[in-house]
Amino acid sequence: NAAALAAGLEALGLGLPVPAAERLPPLTLVSVPRGIDEARVRKYLLDEFSLEIGGGLGKFKGNAWRIGLMGSSSTRRNVSLCLTALSQALAAQGYRSSSDPLAAAATTYS
Repeated sequence: NAAALAAGLEALGLGLPVPAAERLPPLTLVSVPRGIDEARVRKYLLDEFSLEIGGGLGKFKGNAWRIGLMGSSSTRRNVSLCLTALSQALAAQGYRSSSDPLAAAATTYS
């Protein structure tokens, strides 16, 4: 599930600042694109999808999100929900991606 999430996030054009070999499957750090209000995205996710992701901490405050895939929430369905919701939240602020995050995520399950 973590690999599928990472593939989908990268398809959205979002950076993953932690090198692949050092990532922890239950927690993914995602760079916020320039010009995007990260708190507004988190509010949109919560209000529209009842989906909560964390903001960055320390040097990443205001510049990153933390997405957890832990326990029973680590499912293919939740990966798809997160990618869909995040794509819509970013689009609401004018961000566009040329790749389909769900298709990219699906390739990791094959």
